[in-house]
Amino acid sequence: MPLSTPDTSFASTSFSLRVAFLVELAQHLHRYGTTAQRLEGAITSVARKLQVGCEPWSNPTGVILTFSDPQRPGEETEITRVIRLPLGDTDLYRLAEADRIAEEVMAGHLGLGQAHALMRALDKPPGRRARIMQVLGFGLAAFAIAGLLRLPWLDIAVAGLNGLMIGTLVEYAASRPRLKEASEAIAAMLAAFTTALVASFVAPLNQNTVIIASLIVLLPGLALTNAVNELTSQHLVSGTARFAGAVTTVLKLTVGTVIALYIVELLGLHLQVHASRPQPEWVEWASLVLVAFAFAVLFRAARRDYPLVMLAAASGYLIARFAGQAFGSPAGIFLAALVITAIGNSYARWWNRPGAIIRVPGIITLVPGSASLRGLLTMVQQQDAVVGQDALMGVVNILLALLAGLLFGNLLLTPGRNL
Repeated sequence: MPLSTPDTSFASTSFSLRVAFLVELAQHLHRYGTTAQRLEGAITSVARKLQVGCEPWSNPTGVILTFSDPQRPGEETEITRVIRLPLGDTDLYRLAEADRIAEEVMAGHLGLGQAHALMRALDKPPGRRARIMQVLGFGLAAFAIAGLLRLPWLDIAVAGLNGLMIGTLVEYAASRPRLKEASEAIAAMLAAFTTALVASFVAPLNQNTVIIASLIVLLPGLALTNAVNELTSQHLVSGTARFAGAVTTVLKLTVGTVIALYIVELLGLHLQVHASRPQPEWVEWASLVLVAFAFAVLFRAARRDYPLVMLAAASGYLIARFAGQAFGSPAGIFLAALVITAIGNSYARWWNRPGAIIRVPGIITLVPGSASLRGLLTMVQQQDAVVGQDALMGVVNILLALLAGLLFGNLLLTPGRNL
């Protein structure tokens, strides 16, 4: 949504109707994974266009909105809405639809009542086909990430199987709050136990790498990146809360993995662990296409946006890889984040659609989720903090490179809109 100037065309519209639309818009943007600074900027922009004074405050689990009517400054018109919301989940299709509805309202092509109804229609729960696609997306992402790492075929198959089981668990837990709280730990136990059984009775596996590939969708790398981005934008409460949530997720995954491996040890099973990356180069390129498609599914992009989302995901990986080979890994991640951010901003500016359609999938292959879990797992398994320091320092380096790329990408080409 572009930064707009005040417009008198909405002055005659009911103040309560304008407020209701802004509340609905804020709730939807929050549900679709919008960060605090972008959500607050978008709501302020639309409120200005609707001739409503608005002071938004967003955090990962809620929104506070204070409204006032500038047409009646001497009257008691201030309204405050405190909205408790679950953690947002990236949904590119619904984000684009919410953005489109708001744009049409501001352009005068859509009435507030009709727009409010269209917003409510976005809350329709996903159908069976969409849920099945999400489960398959988990399996395909794990399968493709293992291929991208050029693991042996058995490792790739085990990671894909684990991904399918985890996707089924996540879908099952979605409507069961108590199970959902522990779903990350249970998913990690499931992946680690299955991997251990195969390594004990079938053939050697790259144990930790297979487990991490299996859990790739649950890793909070994007949350860590958004948290640091919010902190640098001076949204300290939201950034701190999001960072704490990401760290908690890593701890849950680590606890689940360690419990499963401890049970395996109690059962007296002997794991065959073997570090091997035997695949030819074509497997990596085929896996890149598959993982890009998997993220388009998991981010719930519109079908017409699949090629764009896939191209963004592949581009981020390729820039980071080849620039990293030439200048070092941190420089590669920095350059990839800078280019993807600038391209996303240009897409938002010239196509008048959310830049998140390019920005989010473009940086997903760069985020440090797998590195953070690997470092913590190494420390816990070997009970030696020194052993995991290199991996954890790698997480810090990735975060710094990503942050620098995002900041300078926005400086290189300003988005002109908030989403």
